[in-house]
Amino acid sequence: MIAIALPDLRATRALGERLAAALMPGDVIALYGGLGAGKTTLARAILTALGHVGEVPSPTFAIIEVYDPPMVRLRVIHADFYRLNSPAEADEIGLDDYRLGAALIAEWPDHAGGFGHEPGCLTIRMETLDNGRRAIVEPGRLWQERLSWT
Repeated sequence: MIAIALPDLRATRALGERLAAALMPGDVIALYGGLGAGKTTLARAILTALGHVGEVPSPTFAIIEVYDPPMVRLRVIHADFYRLNSPAEADEIGLDDYRLGAALIAEWPDHAGGFGHEPGCLTIRMETLDNGRRAIVEPGRLWQERLSWT
């Protein structure tokens, strides 16, 4: 586990750039944290670093937003599972089909059953502090192999 201080938006963008540089198809970035903890802000930073220009809407109501090349470097699914009542609903919306050949940025991943068992999952727990935010990062096996956290 690695704790990364995010005192401001610039630090969040820098983390997003670092994650985007290592992101590959099949990966999952699982974002945990309460309302307002910075999950969507980090997701936006990742998508911007992947080349997206323009607004990145929160997928709270749509549940899934798709970003395809050439809009971004690789196909990315940005999902917000907050409104799901059970993991079975992720199957009903066709999550597996969306994920084919794509990376997934998942907000509220526990509502979709979680992804921590996948070797390509990077779990990030966003915390709000008095002086900004903090990201607690737990890299899955594939992330450990390609990204140094020291």
